[in-house]
Amino acid sequence: MAHIITFGNEKGGTGKSTTAVHVAVSLLAAGRTVAAIDLDARQRTFARYMENRQGFSGERGLGLPLPRMTVIAESETAETELASALGTDADFVVIDTPGRDSPLARAALSRADTLVTPINDSFVDFDLIGQVDAETFEVKRPSFYAELVWQSRKARARHDAGSIDWVIVRNRLAQLNAKNMQRVAAALEQLGPRVGFRVAPGLSERVIYRELFPQGLTLLDMDAIDDTRLSHVAARAELRELVEALDLDRPATAKRAVAG
Repeated sequence: MAHIITFGNEKGGTGKSTTAVHVAVSLLAAGRTVAAIDLDARQRTFARYMENRQGFSGERGLGLPLPRMTVIAESETAETELASALGTDADFVVIDTPGRDSPLARAALSRADTLVTPINDSFVDFDLIGQVDAETFEVKRPSFYAELVWQSRKARARHDAGSIDWVIVRNRLAQLNAKNMQRVAAALEQLGPRVGFRVAPGLSERVIYRELFPQGLTLLDMDAIDDTRLSHVAARAELRELVEALDLDRPATAKRAVAG
């Protein structure tokens, strides 16, 4: 039974699709079979990334690994299509959801074994999951997305008695505003036990991520194109730390009771 990893966030600009692509390719590089589902049929960032990857790899004869790609658009049959796509024999299914609320996105959340929510290191992004006091920066209450995840967890429990491991990934960390970083970290530490998420380190702000999209490449492909700059070594170490923190090696069945 596939381990379902849903990347969900209703705010744009957090590196959600980039992170999803890199996690998917990391799993492929580790010898796992991966199916990928792009639920944003309008923007198709994940799907376009894989199309670019397939084209570039074919032109260069690189033989880069690719997931089995499916794009599902919002429709009356979309949730049935999603359920069918999840019935794969792959080791992992990586789902990239659109940056907005929709019935299809909610369905993907409720089927996740691991829910990954990337956020930038700012209270603008933190507001997605919790509200803080303007003076003290103490957490006042969970926000709308935390409520949505709670509803998704209840739906998952009803579906197959399974649970959702929610991981907040801190993307695009900078070294300049140390006080802001500390405040966001403290707020996450306060809110995590209340709404049930854990925090993982994400991907730093690097120009390389913007440059890789046209070729569909990831940090793991640099050796294949003879790009061995030292800056990539640090970036690959970040990616490795992120994948390890997601703790995806445990079997999905360990957290899931099969319905019926």
